[in-house]
Amino acid sequence: MSARRDELIEAAARLLDDGGPQAVTLREVGRATGVSHNAPYRHFADKAQLLAAIAARELRRQVPSDESQDIERRMVGYVRWALAFPERFRLVFGRWERDDAELGSAADGARAGLVAAVATAQDQGRLPVGDPERVASLLLALAHGAVTLALAGHLARDGKGRASPEDLVADLFACLRASGVG
Repeated sequence: MSARRDELIEAAARLLDDGGPQAVTLREVGRATGVSHNAPYRHFADKAQLLAAIAARELRRQVPSDESQDIERRMVGYVRWALAFPERFRLVFGRWERDDAELGSAADGARAGLVAAVATAQDQGRLPVGDPERVASLLLALAHGAVTLALAGHLARDGKGRASPEDLVADLFACLRASGVG
């Protein structure tokens, strides 16, 4: 990727953070980076491709290079990212109307990285045995659901549920340890 393309993606991500997907336009990204309003079109065919590039970048960032990284820390990191960047979280896990090769590749890589980390944790006795793909889905469902509830105001340490998403991740792993796993 070119440095200019990365700069455009970063500017678009900041616009997304501040105003949601509707705030992201190629014209505004050009203005934010100090280039002509047509310059972003040299890197992205349209807004959908730009948004997919943001989502792909975020997915790549969620995959630690070390697959042996502690799975609980990995899930806590995921939850922290989602809460810190709710618009990016919604974009990445929202509905996509058309396929995008870059996003598809990043999604496949993120999923494969998580499944490999689950398999490693299973080999170490830190997660129960079973299909690593399904165990990864279970972990994602808990983390994703907890974040979604918290962002909607239905889960909070000092309110509903008496827990944060991070607390629920810790609770899941505490339950696994109490059952003799981990």
